[in-house]
Amino acid sequence: MNHEEIKRYFEATPPPKEVQLTPWANITDTQVFLRSCYSTIKNFNGPVDRCPAWWHLRDFYILMKKTAQQAAVEKIEVTPFEEIPDETSSAGETAV
Repeated sequence: MNHEEIKRYFEATPPPKEVQLTPWANITDTQVFLRSCYSTIKNFNGPVDRCPAWWHLRDFYILMKKTAQQAAVEKIEVTPFEEIPDETSSAGETAV
C-alpha cells in the first residue's frame, strides 16, 4: 500500500480527532498529522521507504485498521445470538 492509497482510505473513513499512536506519542489533531505526513512524503528526496513520515503514516494506518477491526469484534461479542425456542438438543442424539 502506498501513501496515496492510505490518503484515499482516510478521506473515506476519517480518523478520530485525537489518537494515541504509541505510549509516548499522542496525536492531538489527526488531520494536521495526516497533512504533515502527506506533505513530507511528497517533498522527500529519495526512496519513500526511507522517509520517516511514511513510516509514521503507515503505523497510524495499521493502528486505525486494527482499532476498526476490534470495534467490529466487540460489537459482535456484545450482541448475543438469539436462541430459537423450538430448537433444543435432545439427549438421545450422538455425535458422529
